[in-house]
Amino acid sequence: MGWLDALLGRSKPAKPDLDALFALPSAAVTLQAATGLAPTGLGSVAFRAAEGGAFATLERDVKALLGERVVQSDDGYGYTWLLVNRPPEAVADLVTELHAVNSSLEGAGFGTSLLCSLVSFADPEGRRLAVVYLYKRGTFYPFAPLPGQKRDNALELQVRGVLDGELPLESDLGRWFPVWGAPGV
Repeated sequence: MGWLDALLGRSKPAKPDLDALFALPSAAVTLQAATGLAPTGLGSVAFRAAEGGAFATLERDVKALLGERVVQSDDGYGYTWLLVNRPPEAVADLVTELHAVNSSLEGAGFGTSLLCSLVSFADPEGRRLAVVYLYKRGTFYPFAPLPGQKRDNALELQVRGVLDGELPLESDLGRWFPVWGAPGV
């Protein structure tokens, strides 16, 4: 960052730290103890698919690596989602596989295509939550959808308090984007 950037109040964007995903299993234990929200065994990665043979080969390789545990879908915003399904108690394995998908895309030069990764939680009362990792910010935030494309803001803020110190949380609430219709949520 140069002196002009500092003078104008610009800062360098945070670099993604995919290894931050490995903090999710212990955060899941904390989250379940504090709120009753348990891992569902579902997680997904969103990225903007690129044209060309190299990307198609990479996509095939990722799907071959994860086998039947992965399902691909596309949303109305131009993103491709890879939904990974593991047993609910295997959250560490789920996170490892999400990390592998992200790392594969990043290592092949498609890091700019990554949008987010998420791990889903639910409780017996039917509350749902996704802990979302924003790739370009290197931070997490909670997303708690309600029917009718509404959000449970109180739950999201409660989860922020619970996970503070467990995960690098997104401090700008304006960047807590809803991920309506994301697979697994």
